[in-house]
Order: sequence, then C-alpha cells, then structure tokens
Amino acid sequence: MPNGAGEGCAQLTAVADAVLYEGYLLYPYRRSSAKNRVRWQFGVLLPRDWVERDAPVTPGVSGSADSWYQQTECLLRVCRADAAVRVRVRYLQLQHKQVEAADGNGGHRPVESLRTADGVGHLSFEEAVPRETELVLPLAELLREERTAAVGAPAGTEYEPLPEGAGRTVRRRREVRAETTVVAEPLGPELYRLRVRTENTAGAADPQAPRGAVLGQALLATHTLLAAEGAEFVSLIDPPAGLAEQVRGCRNAFTFPVLGGPPPQPASDDGATGAFLLSAPIILPDHPQVAPESPGDLHDAAEIDEILTLRTMLLTDEEKAEARATDPRAARILDRVDTMPPEVFSRLHGVIRSLTPAQRPAAGRPAWCQEGGDEGLSPATDTVLVDGVPVGGGSRVRLCPRGRGTDAQDMFLDGRTAQVAAVFHDVDGSVHLAVTVDDDPAAELHDWYGRFHYFRPDEVAPLDRAECAASAAAHDPLRDRLQRRPQT
Repeated sequence: MPNGAGEGCAQLTAVADAVLYEGYLLYPYRRSSAKNRVRWQFGVLLPRDWVERDAPVTPGVSGSADSWYQQTECLLRVCRADAAVRVRVRYLQLQHKQVEAADGNGGHRPVESLRTADGVGHLSFEEAVPRETELVLPLAELLREERTAAVGAPAGTEYEPLPEGAGRTVRRRREVRAETTVVAEPLGPELYRLRVRTENTAGAADPQAPRGAVLGQALLATHTLLAAEGAEFVSLIDPPAGLAEQVRGCRNAFTFPVLGGPPPQPASDDGATGAFLLSAPIILPDHPQVAPESPGDLHDAAEIDEILTLRTMLLTDEEKAEARATDPRAARILDRVDTMPPEVFSRLHGVIRSLTPAQRPAAGRPAWCQEGGDEGLSPATDTVLVDGVPVGGGSRVRLCPRGRGTDAQDMFLDGRTAQVAAVFHDVDGSVHLAVTVDDDPAAELHDWYGRFHYFRPDEVAPLDRAECAASAAAHDPLRDRLQRRPQT
C-alpha cells in the first residue's frame, strides 16, 4: 500500500485479514466439530479442468460451485499524469499438518493424535499459510498493454520434532500455480476502467477427484487490495452522479469490490470515492471496518465478539485442550479469552455509533416515550401514503431501493414486485413496510414466520390494477404448487 497511507491502509488491512480467515476455523475451534469438517467456502480458486469437468453438456457453464478465476472491474478517476495503482493479491495456501509418532526404530508412523510427556496434545489437521503478491503498476503502462504476474506459491515440507523424542509434526504444501492480469481502458476524460483478473493456472492431477483432493492446489479466501496514487476509485455501490452507466458496465465475477479506509468527512453529496478498494468474496459495505471494541481476531470474523467470547469461556477443559491441539491460531484465541480483563470484556456488550433526531411532539418528548404512545397503531391495518396512494397490508408494490446508502442485499430486489404485509412505526418516528417478494418460492413460509424484507415508503411504488393483475397471474401460489406436483 502507499507510503504514508496511515489509518486508511491499516483499517483496510485489518478488514482484509478478517476476510482471509473468515471461516478458517469456526467456534468451538475443535477438529471434531461438524462445522470444521467442511471448510474453505469463500474465494476458492481451483484448477480449471476440475471446475469445468461437467461443463461439456453446457459450454461455458461450470459444473462446480467453485471457480477457477476471480475478476474485479472498477472505475478510476485520475488527477495526475503519473498516476499508478498498487495491486495486492492475497489468499491462503493449504498446508497439511501430519502428526507422526516415533516407532522406536528410528522411524515414524503417521497418527491422528499424539499426547507427549508434558501432557500437550497434538492433532493432524489442515492448516493454511497466508500468501500475498504486490504489484506496482503505472497507469500509463496499463493503458498500453496488460500486465501479467505470477502470484502462486511453491510446494514445501517442514519437520518439527516433538518433546522427549515422542515423534514429530510434518507440514506439507502442494504447489499453487496462479497469475494475475491487470489492464486499464479509457472511458472518458480522466476516467478509466481497471480490470484485475486472478486465475488458477494449474491442471488437476485427477479432474474427477473429490474436492478435498484438489484443495491443495487452490487459492483459498482469495481477495484483492488496491490503492491508487494520483487517482481515486469510484464506489460501485454509491457512484457519483453521471457515472451510473459506466458502473453498470463493470463486470465483477466471484468478488464484490467496495471502497476501503475511513469514509470521507464530511460525506460527499456527489457519490463516494476513495484511494483504497477491497475486492472480497463476501458482500461488504463501502468503508468496512473492524469494530474498535474488538480485542483481537476471531476466525468467525463476521460474527459478534461478545457472543463468541462468552461461548468460548464456557468450553470445558477437555474441549479447550482439543482446540489448542487442533491449531496454534485457535490456541491464541483461547489464551486471549482466558486472560481477558473485565474492562475489555465489558466494552463488547454494545455501543451506539450514531443516532437520528427523534420526532418530538409539542410537549417536547418523543411520542414513544409517552404513556400509551403506541396505542392506536395496527401494523396489519395501518396505511401510509405513497405517491398519493394509501399503501398497507395486502397492497402490491414494486421495489425500488434508493441508490445511495441502501443495503447491498436490497439492490438485488430492485424492480421486483412484492406484497405488503404490515406497516411498522419505529421509535424514532420513521416508517417501514414489511414485504414478501412475489417470485420468492418461500414467500408464503416467510409470511407465516414473520420474516420480511423491510423498505421505506420512498423505496416502493404502488402497482396499478393492471400491474397487480399481471403480477398476481405470474405468481399464483396455488398454480405454482399444482405445477410442482408429481404427475401420476
């Protein structure tokens, strides 16, 4: 990252580390835990011939949920002639830890577990080693031709003796072959599209082998950090006015790029830009950050520290011993939890980072603070005016989430039709509509459980009678159930 980047670089790297180890080893951090028997679910780039082994039936369609490549496209606004970008490709390389017991004849035999004379347990397990490659590329060169660099990692074997000659630990890594290609193209005055594509270039020893057999050749938790010098990245979530079409032209595959570093102060009214970009295999908001109250890394990095810490404290001594024997990173988590001072733990309970002004009546107190302040409210029958039309339970609407500041998941529902289930009034005076999406096959079940999507009144548009009829005909639950019934 650029020299002098300071807080922005440190914040982005902390988030990227959380992405790197998200799901590496989940609570309760033991090898025997069922959830830790199926690992490596994010950003996995496998050999292409393994991924496409079932593809001949439908050319271009992968037969696997994994991929052999990852592509990031983003917009870059340049403000200096000597602008450059720094690209850092990061991933984990699988490493098999095999415990071997001494056989008494100077040799060793592999075992699943071994307890040494000092009472410490050792378990065979699949670990991982962090890898990264950084490229510094002047924009002028990227406009002339694409640049390709190897980002793989070599094979290796390491031996570690265990105490009292009880045996040894052998760590083996297979070679990872991969390359990253970077290119830029002009879109307008001082505006460019940057493409970063990372591919697994290895061939699988056996394309028909199970997934676990080829993970040693994979890039795990693959993601890309980018920094601009003499330029700035454009938010693909909240782009500046006039760049919406160019943003829609960006093609991102198996990754989700967001601006990194702290948000600008004050926030711009003309869309978001920044000097850093994190392109990760999980959905994040612009300017993600690790909570400042967090005392250290947890492998369940997207979860809640307080809950995980409490649950880790409640592990039995036997469970903790197994977790320590499973992985040294798990052992460090347990050490931190066991020695956490009360004042540090108390900070994990929760914090309010921002408040919106509450609507206050003439008496000077919010309505929800008054005795009986919620009397007369009926979510199922209340209505709210949207474009002059009363909208309430049973109303049909088209979803149009606002372009700026919305939840990334809501953007996937843009343009879909939905039915309003209830109108909810929040304690701060705002109103939200609870809806079920028409073409969601589980809509009826969600309605029964009370699990809804929530939108503000200005994020929906009422459907007229013709649209309602067409939408109802297209999404008739009874007809759909009949069509799904087996023929007899």
